[in-house]
Amino acid sequence: MQFLPPRMRFRLFDLNPEQEKAVRTIDGPLLILAGAGTGKTRVITARVAYLIAQGVAPEHILAVTFTNKAANEMRERLATMVEKEQVKRVTMSTFHALCVRILRGGIDRLGYKNNFSIYDESDQLGLIKKIITRTAARDEKIDPHLAKNLISKAKNNGWSAPKDDQTLISAVFTRYQVELKNLNAVDFDDLLLLTVKLLAEHNEVRAKWQERFRYLMVDEFQDTNRLQLELVSLIADAHKNVAVVGDDDQSIYGWRGAEVSNILEFEHHFPNPTVVKLEQNYRSTNAILGTANSLIKNNPRRRAKQLWSAHASGENVRVVQMPDDREEAKFVAEDIQRRNFAENVVWKNFAVLYRMNAQSRLIEENLRRLHIPYRLVGGKSFFDRREIKDVLAYATCLLNADDDVSLLRIINTPARGIGPAVVERALEHSVHAKCSLFKSLQSPDFLETLSVRARTAISEFAGMLDSFETRIHTPLTDHAEILRELITKTTYLDDLKRTCKSPDEALDRENNVQNIFNDLAQYQQRSSGGLQGFLDEVSLDQDREKDKEDDQHGVTLITLHAAKGLEFPHVYLIGLEEDLLPHSRSKIEGTVDEERRLLYVGITRAMSTLTMSWCRTRMKFGSAAPGHPSSFIKELAPELIEHVDFVKLMNTPVQEDTAKSRFAQLRAALKSA
Repeated sequence: MQFLPPRMRFRLFDLNPEQEKAVRTIDGPLLILAGAGTGKTRVITARVAYLIAQGVAPEHILAVTFTNKAANEMRERLATMVEKEQVKRVTMSTFHALCVRILRGGIDRLGYKNNFSIYDESDQLGLIKKIITRTAARDEKIDPHLAKNLISKAKNNGWSAPKDDQTLISAVFTRYQVELKNLNAVDFDDLLLLTVKLLAEHNEVRAKWQERFRYLMVDEFQDTNRLQLELVSLIADAHKNVAVVGDDDQSIYGWRGAEVSNILEFEHHFPNPTVVKLEQNYRSTNAILGTANSLIKNNPRRRAKQLWSAHASGENVRVVQMPDDREEAKFVAEDIQRRNFAENVVWKNFAVLYRMNAQSRLIEENLRRLHIPYRLVGGKSFFDRREIKDVLAYATCLLNADDDVSLLRIINTPARGIGPAVVERALEHSVHAKCSLFKSLQSPDFLETLSVRARTAISEFAGMLDSFETRIHTPLTDHAEILRELITKTTYLDDLKRTCKSPDEALDRENNVQNIFNDLAQYQQRSSGGLQGFLDEVSLDQDREKDKEDDQHGVTLITLHAAKGLEFPHVYLIGLEEDLLPHSRSKIEGTVDEERRLLYVGITRAMSTLTMSWCRTRMKFGSAAPGHPSSFIKELAPELIEHVDFVKLMNTPVQEDTAKSRFAQLRAALKSA
């Protein structure tokens, strides 16, 4: 039977045989090994549609991935296959969004209130800095960023703070967890840790979610850590219908806790699975795929796969030896300009990939020199901007005034007579009284220690928050309008403009604040989650800035790690030198295999052409250092590689016919202008 029921708007024979097998296998554990560019998103969405066609209720289906962008893409594709009402009933979300959903209805069993706040990275750092100041002796020091990273690593490994350890980091870890709980707050790592704890320790909660999600799919399984595997196992344990999609050859996030063993040892966690390999690539030429295959086969611990394409072989991969990194950047920019001119390739079809962020600077200089538009992926996030964090802190305090980090951010922003000295005394009082900062500000014995002016300022501030808090909890109110009124009442925007260096900056920052109000208003139209739901979405939505970048037209400059999941017709992969790729640190830490996978990811981003380069000399820390070709270059299939002489390449003229054709296009364009 090739056709699905009438309400289904896709056909199984549009899939290749392996894809169809993955879609039709709906019972029991399923491991889908999806190589780069083999259509895994299509398979996931088709499988969800097939489950619905087989009579599975949409609300019993859960598809989990790592980014909101990926979840939204799956949802949009599914909407072309099944009815919209059915799409709404399917749960497609990130791991963290799923955890928030579970915790909102059950975290009270772990001693928290269900209206907990979610701390982002800057909130965490603020709290950790405060704890270090209180905890460290005069001769003790620890970097707050290091402390945060160590705490995060410990949580992702499922470790608790050691009770008998006298080190400063253990004391900070212990105090940090106590403070978070006192503030009724959790960080991103807690979302996973507490969800696993809740499901593991409370049978009735676990049974509820197991019954709700009878069919579970996990995307990018090679990127899961130990806690995420535990979460999947706990939910899937009752019905065993768990399908995971991933590629061990693209496991490049070991440094942040991803466990490639989760996919390599899938049979250990979910016995007797069906295993389907997707090896037909729909993205790249066979020359590019053959180069990638020849590299990755050198990793000893992997599941064998051989990518292939039904398309032509294509151009061989170029490996260019450069005299130095300045010439490398000059060559890349000018080669992009040449292709744009001679072959009429638009700017957005080019990408420059690199191992380290610092490598982008020279490329940027040369693209600017040639007036070539570009976008640097990984710039400052919209939600990290000062004015956005201020407005969101006000919003958080309307729901949870006991959130110390948010309250500290807005208590004197704009200035309202509650200065640093008053705040410091309030913090000391809150520590001794073991209560939140907001409660200290309202404590009669604390207020008696202040001047009349300070007491008045605090009273007005607390009264303002109380009145708006009452309004926000009134049924059927417009939360966006209430937040807008609060910000207006505080004269925050006027104060913000005064601190700007130029009218353009003031206008830009004011527009950013207005965008938050608009985002909240739009959220209210599509969801009943209210202000709390909006703040949850903002906390979890780490891809929003990236989504905006994707709309821009220009050459993409991006790290190899950030490029995963993307594709570009013409790719330049720079800095293919020993100790840069593979990175020198990988040899010490024994992670050269992951560096090889990183290069494999870079190679498989290319669709039509791939140029890789290495430099005999590269500037490091202000001085020229000798460079040597990456040991990975020797592993590439020689019949698919064209080793290019840099001087000869730069002196190669544009073919006469191509140049005439391009000039004809320019003349035609000028005449029509």
